[in-house]
Amino acid sequence: MTHSQTINDQVEKSRKRWDTQIPIEYRQEPEQMPSGAIGKDGFLYLGFTRTGRKSILHRMEKRTPLFAQKALYHDEALPDLPCVTMISTSGCVLQGDRMVLSINVGENAFASVNTQSATKVHSMDKNYGAQIQFIQLHDNSYLEYLPDPLILHRNARFVNDTVIDYKRNATLIYSEVIIPGRRYHHENELNGFDYYSSTVSAKDESGNIVFKEQIVLKPKEHPMTELGVMGGFQIIGTIFILTPAENISSIQAAFKAYYGKDCCYGMSTLPAESGLIFKILSNDSSIIKKHIRKVWAMTRKVVLNAELPPPFIWKQ
Repeated sequence: MTHSQTINDQVEKSRKRWDTQIPIEYRQEPEQMPSGAIGKDGFLYLGFTRTGRKSILHRMEKRTPLFAQKALYHDEALPDLPCVTMISTSGCVLQGDRMVLSINVGENAFASVNTQSATKVHSMDKNYGAQIQFIQLHDNSYLEYLPDPLILHRNARFVNDTVIDYKRNATLIYSEVIIPGRRYHHENELNGFDYYSSTVSAKDESGNIVFKEQIVLKPKEHPMTELGVMGGFQIIGTIFILTPAENISSIQAAFKAYYGKDCCYGMSTLPAESGLIFKILSNDSSIIKKHIRKVWAMTRKVVLNAELPPPFIWKQ
């Protein structure tokens, strides 16, 4: 059985969960093409391994519309770090799309994965889009996975599941940034999406689920501006840091809670001394990216004693 066949079995289990989780009014099949049809069931597997000093992308399996560039070594602070950019040939997520990403980082290997641009979830009149991400980290591995923001267009429905299987001596830096629409596109665009759900769970080598977090947003039922949802802010950013317990205090000490007109943020520990979570709210995505970058930089400094290179101009 190939890796993609194994993943497909796991995806079928997720499909059943998605179809019970998402409201029934969003489960109708699209008239154009059924959900998960050819061209709507993208799959990307990235496998990294260590060879000498360098880590390499030793295996890639793909199915349209997901693809990835070859690994590049452009990080001057970590010249042996393979940097891979994921690409979607469709340019967006449409109703009925079912996407799967699997990243496997071998023993003592390290990798950096990002996306070519923001992920845009288009308007929908039937069904929903869904993505499941499998991240597997072996002994002493290190992964930076920082995709660009997810933009939820008017009437969009999207479910994102992230399943992490890792060794407690490994490190993962994973971020999510959610933008609720194109602010100047349409009068009903901002917070005009129908449904968004993101679940992140992590299991260690003993099989214990060390944490599970879920965010569900339904702005047409509970406006984003409500107290206890987003208040006066519109954009949310989250960064998860799974790392050995001895790294936690050094990272956390660098970030004090803050509340102001431009943003508010805070950092707290994850259960079972598994790591840290940092959340930030703002109305400006550049502010969120700046603070997530600070957390990323501090984590890399503590774990690898390496600096971040300057950001690309088009990523600021």
